[in-house]
Amino acid sequence: MQELELTLTVEEVNQILEALGNQPFKSVFALIGKIQRQAGEQLQGGELPPA
Repeated sequence: MQELELTLTVEEVNQILEALGNQPFKSVFALIGKIQRQAGEQLQGGELPPA
């Protein structure tokens, strides 16, 4: 599978996560986890700030 690298602000990532949170959990949980892991690796403290 081809991967993309995007540059987004923390606020933009939080908007995406909020939108995904409105979808059925079983359809988006893996994607949410992947976003959170990658963002956490880049942010000090390892976690996204609250939305």
